Amino acid sequence: MNRERLVLRDVPNEDRPRERMMTIGAEALSHAELLAILLRTGTRNESAVHLASRILSSCGGLRNLTDMSLAELTAIRGIGPAKAVQLRAGIELGRRLSQSRDEDRLTIRRPQDAADYLMEEMRYLKKEHFVCLFLNTKNQVIGRETLSIGTLNASLVHPREVFRAAMKCSSASLVCVHNHPSGDPSPSPEDIAITERLCKAGELVGIDVLDHIVIGDNRYVSLKEQGLM
Repeated sequence: MNRERLVLRDVPNEDRPRERMMTIGAEALSHAELLAILLRTGTRNESAVHLASRILSSCGGLRNLTDMSLAELTAIRGIGPAKAVQLRAGIELGRRLSQSRDEDRLTIRRPQDAADYLMEEMRYLKKEHFVCLFLNTKNQVIGRETLSIGTLNASLVHPREVFRAAMKCSSASLVCVHNHPSGDPSPSPEDIAITERLCKAGELVGIDVLDHIVIGDNRYVSLKEQGLM
Protein backbone atom coordinates (compact mmCIF):
# COMPACT_ATOMS: atom_id res chain seq x y z
CA MET A 1 0.00 0.00 0.00
CA ASN A 2 1.24 3.51 -0.87
CA ARG A 3 2.41 5.16 2.37
CA GLU A 4 1.05 8.49 1.21
CA ARG A 5 -2.44 7.00 1.26
CA LEU A 6 -2.11 5.16 4.56
CA VAL A 7 -4.93 6.22 6.88
CA LEU A 8 -5.35 5.37 10.54
CA ARG A 9 -7.94 2.68 10.02
CA ASP A 10 -5.35 0.77 7.96
CA VAL A 11 -2.86 0.79 10.87
CA PRO A 12 -2.89 -2.10 13.36
CA ASN A 13 -4.33 -1.15 16.78
CA GLU A 14 -0.99 -1.63 18.52
CA ASP A 15 0.60 0.94 16.17
CA ARG A 16 -2.03 3.65 16.72
CA PRO A 17 -0.80 6.48 18.96
CA ARG A 18 -3.74 6.51 21.36
CA GLU A 19 -3.62 2.74 21.81
CA ARG A 20 0.17 2.85 22.18
CA MET A 21 -0.09 5.58 24.80
CA MET A 22 -2.58 3.56 26.84
CA THR A 23 -0.42 0.46 26.54
CA ILE A 24 3.13 1.73 26.99
CA GLY A 25 2.74 5.29 28.27
CA ALA A 26 3.18 8.78 26.82
CA GLU A 27 6.92 8.82 27.46
CA ALA A 28 7.49 6.12 24.84
CA LEU A 29 5.72 7.99 22.03
CA SER A 30 7.49 10.05 19.39
CA HIS A 31 6.85 13.76 18.85
CA ALA A 32 4.76 12.91 15.81
CA GLU A 33 2.64 10.40 17.70
CA LEU A 34 1.92 12.85 20.53
CA LEU A 35 1.09 15.54 17.99
CA ALA A 36 -1.21 13.10 16.17
CA ILE A 37 -3.21 12.58 19.38
CA LEU A 38 -3.78 16.34 19.57
CA LEU A 39 -4.79 16.43 15.90
CA ARG A 40 -7.17 13.46 16.45
CA THR A 41 -7.59 12.84 12.70
CA GLY A 42 -5.52 13.06 9.57
CA THR A 43 -6.66 13.92 6.07
CA ARG A 44 -8.41 11.87 3.43
CA ASN A 45 -5.09 10.61 2.11
CA GLU A 46 -2.91 10.34 5.20
CA SER A 47 -3.05 9.26 8.82
CA ALA A 48 -2.84 11.66 11.75
CA VAL A 49 0.70 10.44 12.43
CA HIS A 50 1.80 11.11 8.86
CA LEU A 51 0.18 14.56 8.96
CA ALA A 52 1.96 15.27 12.26
CA SER A 53 5.29 14.22 10.76
CA ARG A 54 4.73 16.51 7.81
CA ILE A 55 3.91 19.43 10.15
CA LEU A 56 7.11 18.90 12.11
CA SER A 57 9.12 18.66 8.92
CA SER A 58 7.61 21.78 7.40
CA CYS A 59 8.24 23.93 10.48
CA GLY A 60 11.69 22.53 11.20
CA GLY A 61 10.99 20.64 14.41
CA LEU A 62 9.08 20.73 17.66
CA ARG A 63 10.75 23.89 19.00
CA ASN A 64 9.71 25.94 15.99
CA LEU A 65 6.16 24.57 16.19
CA THR A 66 5.66 26.28 19.56
CA ASP A 67 6.18 29.70 17.94
CA MET A 68 3.70 29.20 15.09
CA SER A 69 0.57 31.33 15.00
CA LEU A 70 -2.89 30.14 14.03
CA ALA A 71 -2.45 31.73 10.62
CA GLU A 72 0.87 29.93 10.06
CA LEU A 73 -0.61 26.62 11.15
CA THR A 74 -3.63 26.89 8.86
CA ALA A 75 -1.28 27.61 5.96
CA ILE A 76 -0.09 24.00 6.23
CA ARG A 77 -2.03 21.64 3.98
CA GLY A 78 -4.39 19.53 6.05
CA ILE A 79 -4.58 21.96 8.98
CA GLY A 80 -7.86 23.82 9.26
CA PRO A 81 -8.95 26.25 11.99
CA ALA A 82 -10.13 23.47 14.33
CA LYS A 83 -6.85 21.55 14.20
CA ALA A 84 -4.84 24.75 14.50
CA VAL A 85 -6.76 25.72 17.65
CA GLN A 86 -6.24 22.24 19.11
CA LEU A 87 -2.50 22.50 18.54
CA ARG A 88 -2.25 26.03 19.93
CA ALA A 89 -4.20 24.97 23.05
CA GLY A 90 -1.83 22.05 23.65
CA ILE A 91 1.21 24.27 23.12
CA GLU A 92 -0.15 26.92 25.49
CA LEU A 93 -0.79 24.35 28.23
CA GLY A 94 2.77 23.13 27.87
CA ARG A 95 4.08 26.70 28.03
CA ARG A 96 2.13 27.46 31.20
CA LEU A 97 3.28 24.24 32.81
CA SER A 98 6.92 25.01 32.02
CA GLN A 99 6.53 28.46 33.57
CA SER A 100 4.81 27.26 36.72
CA ARG A 101 7.01 27.52 39.77
CA ASP A 102 7.28 25.56 42.97
CA GLU A 103 6.72 28.82 44.83
CA ASP A 104 3.15 28.88 43.52
CA ARG A 105 2.32 25.72 45.49
CA LEU A 106 0.82 25.84 48.95
CA THR A 107 3.42 25.07 51.61
CA ILE A 108 2.31 23.38 54.81
CA ARG A 109 4.53 24.85 57.53
CA ARG A 110 2.15 24.34 60.45
CA PRO A 111 -1.21 22.65 61.13
CA GLN A 112 -3.10 25.90 60.63
CA ASP A 113 -1.92 26.06 56.98
CA ALA A 114 -3.68 22.79 56.20
CA ALA A 115 -6.72 23.74 58.28
CA ASP A 116 -7.07 27.13 56.57
CA TYR A 117 -6.73 25.49 53.17
CA LEU A 118 -9.66 23.12 53.73
CA MET A 119 -11.76 24.80 56.44
CA GLU A 120 -14.37 26.55 54.29
CA GLU A 121 -14.68 23.56 52.01
CA MET A 122 -15.14 20.99 54.78
CA ARG A 123 -16.74 22.72 57.78
CA TYR A 124 -20.31 22.43 56.47
CA LEU A 125 -20.15 18.89 55.07
CA LYS A 126 -22.92 16.63 56.35
CA LYS A 127 -20.79 13.50 56.19
CA GLU A 128 -17.23 12.84 57.27
CA HIS A 129 -14.75 13.25 54.43
CA PHE A 130 -11.22 11.90 54.81
CA VAL A 131 -8.77 13.91 52.70
CA CYS A 132 -5.04 13.48 52.25
CA LEU A 133 -2.71 16.30 51.25
CA PHE A 134 0.40 14.90 49.56
CA LEU A 135 3.60 16.89 50.01
CA ASN A 136 7.02 16.99 48.38
CA THR A 137 10.32 17.29 50.25
CA LYS A 138 9.71 21.05 50.66
CA ASN A 139 6.33 20.40 52.30
CA GLN A 140 4.56 21.82 49.25
CA VAL A 141 1.20 20.36 48.31
CA ILE A 142 1.61 18.34 45.11
CA GLY A 143 -1.69 16.49 45.29
CA ARG A 144 -4.83 15.83 47.28
CA GLU A 145 -7.41 13.10 47.31
CA THR A 146 -10.64 12.34 49.15
CA LEU A 147 -10.21 8.72 50.20
CA SER A 148 -13.44 8.06 52.06
CA ILE A 149 -16.85 9.57 52.73
CA GLY A 150 -18.83 8.38 55.73
CA THR A 151 -18.23 7.56 59.36
CA LEU A 152 -14.51 7.31 59.89
CA ASN A 153 -13.40 3.81 60.77
CA ALA A 154 -10.72 1.30 59.87
CA SER A 155 -12.81 -0.30 57.15
CA LEU A 156 -13.22 3.01 55.28
CA VAL A 157 -9.69 4.36 55.67
CA HIS A 158 -7.17 1.67 54.82
CA PRO A 159 -3.41 2.38 54.72
CA ARG A 160 -3.20 0.58 51.39
CA GLU A 161 -5.40 3.18 49.69
CA VAL A 162 -3.71 6.11 51.44
CA PHE A 163 -0.17 5.14 50.50
CA ARG A 164 -1.10 3.92 47.03
CA ALA A 165 -2.36 7.45 46.33
CA ALA A 166 0.76 8.95 47.96
CA MET A 167 3.12 6.86 45.84
CA LYS A 168 1.18 7.70 42.69
CA CYS A 169 2.23 11.35 43.02
CA SER A 170 5.69 10.56 44.44
CA SER A 171 4.83 12.10 47.78
CA ALA A 172 7.52 12.43 50.46
CA SER A 173 5.01 12.97 53.26
CA LEU A 174 1.32 13.57 53.82
CA VAL A 175 -1.18 15.30 56.07
CA CYS A 176 -4.52 13.67 56.85
CA VAL A 177 -7.59 15.87 57.29
CA HIS A 178 -11.16 14.96 58.07
CA ASN A 179 -14.22 16.79 59.31
CA HIS A 180 -16.71 16.26 62.12
CA PRO A 181 -20.20 17.24 60.91
CA SER A 182 -21.18 17.92 64.54
CA GLY A 183 -18.89 20.94 64.47
CA ASP A 184 -16.84 19.64 67.40
CA PRO A 185 -13.30 18.80 66.22
CA SER A 186 -12.37 16.80 69.32
CA PRO A 187 -10.64 13.59 68.12
CA SER A 188 -12.53 10.36 68.74
CA PRO A 189 -10.86 7.11 69.82
CA GLU A 190 -11.34 5.91 66.23
CA ASP A 191 -9.53 9.00 64.92
CA ILE A 192 -6.58 8.28 67.18
CA ALA A 193 -6.50 4.57 66.31
CA ILE A 194 -6.55 5.23 62.57
CA THR A 195 -3.78 7.80 62.93
CA GLU A 196 -1.57 5.30 64.76
CA ARG A 197 -2.22 2.71 62.08
CA LEU A 198 -1.35 5.13 59.27
CA CYS A 199 1.83 6.30 61.04
CA LYS A 200 3.05 2.73 61.41
CA ALA A 201 2.32 1.99 57.74
CA GLY A 202 4.09 5.20 56.74
CA GLU A 203 7.22 4.13 58.58
CA LEU A 204 7.25 0.89 56.60
CA VAL A 205 6.93 2.52 53.18
CA GLY A 206 9.07 5.58 53.97
CA ILE A 207 6.33 8.22 53.69
CA ASP A 208 5.86 10.33 56.83
CA VAL A 209 2.41 11.09 58.18
CA LEU A 210 3.07 14.62 59.45
CA ASP A 211 -0.29 15.30 61.07
CA HIS A 212 -3.95 14.38 61.27
CA ILE A 213 -6.20 17.43 61.47
CA VAL A 214 -9.87 17.30 62.47
CA ILE A 215 -12.02 20.11 61.07
CA GLY A 216 -15.04 21.39 63.03
CA ASP A 217 -17.18 24.51 62.64
CA ASN A 218 -14.46 27.12 62.13
CA ARG A 219 -12.27 25.19 64.58
CA TYR A 220 -9.72 22.46 64.19
CA VAL A 221 -7.62 20.10 66.27
CA SER A 222 -4.16 18.87 65.27
CA LEU A 223 -3.42 15.43 66.67
CA LYS A 224 0.27 16.30 66.35
CA GLU A 225 -0.12 19.38 68.51
CA GLN A 226 -2.18 17.40 71.00
CA GLY A 227 0.57 14.81 71.37
CA LEU A 228 -1.71 12.10 70.02
CA MET A 229 0.70 10.90 67.33
